[in-house]
Amino acid sequence: MPTTPVIKDTEAKMKKAVEVLTDEFKGVRTGRASTALVENIRADYYGSPTPIKQMASLATPQPDMIVIKPFDPSAVKEIEKAIKNSDLSIAPIVDGKLIRLNIPPLSEERRRQLVAQVKQLGEQSKVGLRNIRRDAIKQLEQNEKAKTITEDDLEKGKKQVDDLTKKHTDEIDALVKHKSDEIMLD
Repeated sequence: MPTTPVIKDTEAKMKKAVEVLTDEFKGVRTGRASTALVENIRADYYGSPTPIKQMASLATPQPDMIVIKPFDPSAVKEIEKAIKNSDLSIAPIVDGKLIRLNIPPLSEERRRQLVAQVKQLGEQSKVGLRNIRRDAIKQLEQNEKAKTITEDDLEKGKKQVDDLTKKHTDEIDALVKHKSDEIMLD
């Protein structure tokens, strides 16, 4: 079937959109300490922004604490600065060559803000899916105009694209619900 390459490309792009959302959710704070909160924060390291996970070992020795131990002790100040400038709202405590982050329990109001942030991220991902859908349908219509596929192929292709969009939208909804529940229950 001549629509197969367009469908496969569309599915790959949609899967990538869901993966990106999953990675963004790792950085959204819940009540527990998780190294995922800080691993993608970028600190200036010899002039280039570098993710903390590439500059230091990260650990959670207690459920409410993250410990960051830079491989290069001279990077402590830059990592501290990057954490202060991030949207985590957690003050880093420098302890010699270590940085400690005490994760305070979330207030009800902060939990609601985080749930709203999660829903916003989910909505942005859905917009991305709709854009991917639009581009795929446009590509199918161009193929039909160029007579490389038939009108029937065009209709089947549109249905497949719509099915993919629905499947991945449902996946995003499930991820948003799971993360929202995790935030409210912790």
